Amino acid sequence: MALITWRKEFETGIAEVDHEHQELVALINRLADHVAAGVEKERVQTFLGEVFARIAAHFALEESVMRKHGYDEYEAHKAEHESLLDDIRDIMDEAEAGYAETLSTTVANWFVGHFKTKDARMHKTLGA
Repeated sequence: MALITWRKEFETGIAEVDHEHQELVALINRLADHVAAGVEKERVQTFLGEVFARIAAHFALEESVMRKHGYDEYEAHKAEHESLLDDIRDIMDEAEAGYAETLSTTVANWFVGHFKTKDARMHKTLGA
C-alpha cells in the first residue's frame, strides 16, 4: 500500500512542477517500501541520499518559478523548504532503519500538507 496516493488536488497547474511532484511521491513510496521490506541499512542510507538530492533539486525548481513570477510569499515558501531539508539531514545523520521509517512518514505528511496549502496557493496566485 502506498504511503502517499497521488490526488488531483496536489496539482499546481505548472507542468514541470507537477511532474516532479509525482516523481517525488513515487520516490517516497519506494523509500517506505524499502523500509517495510527490511532492506539493509547501507541500501536505505544510499536511498535516503537520493531522496534528499531529488527533493532539494525540486525545491530549487519551485523557487526558480516563484522568483520568475515575483511570487509574494516566496520567502515563507522557501523557508518551509529549508526546514524540511534540515529535518531530512537530521534524520539522515541518524540513518538507522527506524529513522528511515520516520523520514518516510515525516516527508509524506509534509508533502501532503504542503501540496494542499503552499503549492495550491502558489498555483492560484500565479494563475497557472
